[in-house]
Amino acid sequence: MSESRKQNYLSGAAILAITVAITKIIGLIYKYPILNILGDAGTTHFDVTYRVYNLLLTISTAGIPVAMSRLISAANATGRNVQVKRYFRVGLAAFSILGAVCSSLMIFFPEWIANLMGDPGAAPGIQVLGPGVFFVCIISVFRGYSQGFSNMLPTAISQIIEVVFKAIIGISVALWLSSMNYDSAAVSAGAIMGVTVGLGISIPVLLIEKRRSDRKRGNLPQVDTPISRKETLTEILSIGIPITLSASLLNIISVIDTKLILDSLQNRAGFDTDMTEILYGVYAKGVNVANIPSAIIVPLTVSIVPAISAALARKQRGEAKEVMESSLRVANLIAMPAAIGLSVMSYPIFQVLFPGSNEAGPALLSILGIGTYFICTQLIMNAFLQASGHEKFALISLPVGGAVKIITNYILVSNPDINIYGAPVGTLLCYVAIVIMDIIFISVKIKEHPNFFKVSIRPLICALVMGAGAWAVYGIVSRFAGELISLACGVAVGVIIYFVLIIALKAITRDDMKLLPKGEKIANVLRIK
Repeated sequence: MSESRKQNYLSGAAILAITVAITKIIGLIYKYPILNILGDAGTTHFDVTYRVYNLLLTISTAGIPVAMSRLISAANATGRNVQVKRYFRVGLAAFSILGAVCSSLMIFFPEWIANLMGDPGAAPGIQVLGPGVFFVCIISVFRGYSQGFSNMLPTAISQIIEVVFKAIIGISVALWLSSMNYDSAAVSAGAIMGVTVGLGISIPVLLIEKRRSDRKRGNLPQVDTPISRKETLTEILSIGIPITLSASLLNIISVIDTKLILDSLQNRAGFDTDMTEILYGVYAKGVNVANIPSAIIVPLTVSIVPAISAALARKQRGEAKEVMESSLRVANLIAMPAAIGLSVMSYPIFQVLFPGSNEAGPALLSILGIGTYFICTQLIMNAFLQASGHEKFALISLPVGGAVKIITNYILVSNPDINIYGAPVGTLLCYVAIVIMDIIFISVKIKEHPNFFKVSIRPLICALVMGAGAWAVYGIVSRFAGELISLACGVAVGVIIYFVLIIALKAITRDDMKLLPKGEKIANVLRIK
């Protein structure tokens, strides 16, 4: 890979990685106080609302950034500047209409959607989130445009603005409604209001950033003849629809699964409505914690799609393989310690984040923690398939994984002796099945595919030793200190152990370090080759 192109990719990944770190910190300030304000039962309304929102959101936007970034990256690499503009204009018009339709469903039919999900208390939140679907359609087109030029700064800025306003407005409104003694459904809707406002404010910011970056690129040659608007839309949809379908499948399965869990707990396991909401709510809290590592992986997938796509367009398969292996190695270095850490430290993590929650929480998080690794890996695999033009294979692996999840949950959650503990088992088995199938597809369809074993074995060894060290230190310190101090000591020692091991075992390379700001200088200091 040429140094300039590699630096564009690595710089983009670094920008988004830093952005995610910032947004996740702010997200913690927003979400975890909110979940504690709502309690276990109120968390059920909050989670059901988000699942419905995510489904309509995915239908509206999942394929847009990938399709736009992939097509624009390829067109820009071959000097088709007029076609680049046409991709943007056609995409913006088409997906604004789609977003308006999805938003209308949430605004005008919230009670019907909430009743369909088996949680009438989610209706206010669904209605409040409605306009956000339209906003995010527009946002996704702008982000896909900038990502096609390997410019991740607009995405980073808009994400930070979005999460800041989400936190400020969401917490303020939720606290006010709670102080006025509104019920948990209303407080949940108030907390969600910040999401819609934050998305709306992001739009003018992205517009300004687009104009600024266009001016920086200057007056590029406008000599190519673009394809028609109909053909342009067809190209976008031919890439976007399979990606949207594959992404939507998981959300559709998630929505069905949520309804199934609520129904199984109440109508087959024999729990009353109040206990059903408490059990599902504590499970949803665990899911929120377990999803943090995958949110960190998403920026990596955003950066590698245009990088791999551009390399393949230039017939440089070795460069594409290099990006895939580097990305997978970095993903393993993040996902493996996160999964093992969440699993072995589930009890203190849950006690510190959600004091007073139902006692099932730590055990649920322990199982979900292992599933975290496979969720992260599935995201990377999907990015490889999308960038190489094989996104349709996800339409095979995702339904299979979803079927495993639904069948497992139906059998286990309906058993009163297992009940909610069956839900994380279904999630784990779902993503294990998806990852296995995706590895097979990539190995068969991508000629220069990454060496999965080679990039995984050393991070796994480091993560296992780290988990053992963190667990041991927590156990010792907890004999004479509280949960927060014991957890902090365990995590701190675990981080030190992991950091030392990845250098000692050479689990990270100089190229991997370039994903980090000043990474090459750090590599020189640490003598990483």
